[in-house]
Amino acid sequence: MNRFFLFLLISFFFSCEKQSYQIGDIFFQDLDCGPPCQAIEAVTSGYQGAQLSHCAIITSIGTSNYDTILTEAIGETVTQTTLHDFLNRSNKVFVGRLKDEYQYMIPDAITYIQTDLSGKPYDYIFDINDDTYYCSEIIYEGLKKADNTKELFSLKPMTFNEPGTDIPFVHWVDYYEDLGHPIPEGELGLNPGGMSRSDAIEIIHVYAKKTGMYV
Repeated sequence: MNRFFLFLLISFFFSCEKQSYQIGDIFFQDLDCGPPCQAIEAVTSGYQGAQLSHCAIITSIGTSNYDTILTEAIGETVTQTTLHDFLNRSNKVFVGRLKDEYQYMIPDAITYIQTDLSGKPYDYIFDINDDTYYCSEIIYEGLKKADNTKELFSLKPMTFNEPGTDIPFVHWVDYYEDLGHPIPEGELGLNPGGMSRSDAIEIIHVYAKKTGMYV
C-alpha cells in the first residue's frame, strides 16, 4: 500500500475517533442486554428509528476517552463510567447535546446528579416517584432540578405489553413476579429512545463500531 495513502487512512480514523464533547452531552446506546433491552426497544423508537435502550450523561471532561466520565444508572447503582468503556460495550452510540437555549441548565443539573444521585440504588421497578433511579431518570431529574419550569423530556405512560396487544412480554411477567411487584403498565416514565427524539437536543455524532474501532 502506498505510504502516503496509508498515512491519510490512519489520519482519517484518528480524526473520526477524536470528537469534541462537553459536560452535559447525553450518550444514547443500544445496550444489547438481552430480553429487557429487546422488550424496551420493541415498544420505543429512537432517533431516526434507532433501537436505543440506555443513556448516560457526561459529568467530567478529561484529556481522552479514558478519563472523560459519564454518570449512568446501570447494574445496582448510579455510577461513573469512562467514555472508553461506555463506547466499547455497544455497537452504536448516538451523542446528543442540549440546544443553546437550554445550556444554562447544565451546571445545576450536573451538580445535582453528582452530589445527590450518585450512588443511589438502581430503579428496578421503573417508578419515577421513589428514591431509586433508572438511566433516563437521572438525566430527567437533574434537568428538572435545574429549572422546574421546563420539561425537556416529557413523561409518558409506559407500556410493558407486546406491540399492538394488551399482553405483557413474558420477560416482564417473570421479571415483576420475581420482584413481587405488579407490572406498572400505564404509569408515567421515560426512555432513552424517546429522549433521543426530543426537540430540546441535537444529535451531534454517531459512533458505529467496525472491526474493533469506533469511526
